[in-house]
Order: sequence, then structure tokens, then C-alpha cells
Amino acid sequence: MKHWIWPLLWMSVIFYSSSQPYQDQDIKPMLSEYIDLSFLNPVLYSVHFTYHHSEVSVEALGTAGLVEFFIRKGAHITVFLVLTLLFYYALTKSTRLATSGLMLIAWILTVLYAAFDEWHQGLTPNRTPYFGDVLLDTTGATIAVGILFIVSSLRKSGK
Repeated sequence: MKHWIWPLLWMSVIFYSSSQPYQDQDIKPMLSEYIDLSFLNPVLYSVHFTYHHSEVSVEALGTAGLVEFFIRKGAHITVFLVLTLLFYYALTKSTRLATSGLMLIAWILTVLYAAFDEWHQGLTPNRTPYFGDVLLDTTGATIAVGILFIVSSLRKSGK
């Protein structure tokens, strides 16, 4: 059971992050102060869409705000990709299921935790839960399963 410490620790990191108000996680001031992002303006000015009923564009968020948006959404994918890999590792060490079953269970556990995390985020001041973020988290889990499938297939073909 010692292998379950890794996904549990990672879930604790996610839980802690979701417990912080947005103002405590805002990296726009740091981006603006330490990095001159103006070189991105020609590329970013064409980016314009709506996410969670808010406009996402340079005009609405500023360059630092738009970069922060993509960093935060990329973090959703990355953090839950890692969680899936950690669940998979723990499952391989504690069960005798077939690889495909391990991948499926790791994916399901990750998606369930993503839904729980968004619900928990709704209890945090100045944070709102959003199903779109669960979809991003699920994307990370799905990419992880894809990586695991490719690695598993390469190992089988190398035998």
C-alpha cells in the first residue's frame, strides 16, 4: 500500500491549490514585472473566444492575463495527467489486473477526483466550479492513458 502515497500526496497538492482564492494564485503581476510579453502581441491579438461566460482575448485580459489563462488551463491538463500516471503506478503495484483494466481504473479515478475538485473549488472564496475545467482534467487523464498505451504497446512489440 506504500505506493498509494504518491497519488494521495498529489491529490493533496491539488486540494490545497483548489482551496486558495484566485488572488493568491494570480501570476499576472509576476508575468508583467519580470517578463516582457509584448513580443507575443502579434500572435495573441488574433486569439478571441469565450470561456465560462467570459471573453478570453488580449483586449479583455491583457497580454499577461491571456498568457496566465493558458498557463492555468495547461496546468489543469498536466496536473491530472500526472495524477493518472500515479494512480496507474499504484494500481500496478497493488493489483493483478490486466494493463487495460489498470488504465481504465486510473482514468476513472482521475475523472472522479477532477469532478470532486471542481465541486470543492466551489466552496472556496472567489473561485467558481466549472464543468469545462473537468473536461480539461479529463483531457489530461486521456493523454496519460494514451501515453501508457503507447509505452505498453512498445514494450510488447519489443519482447
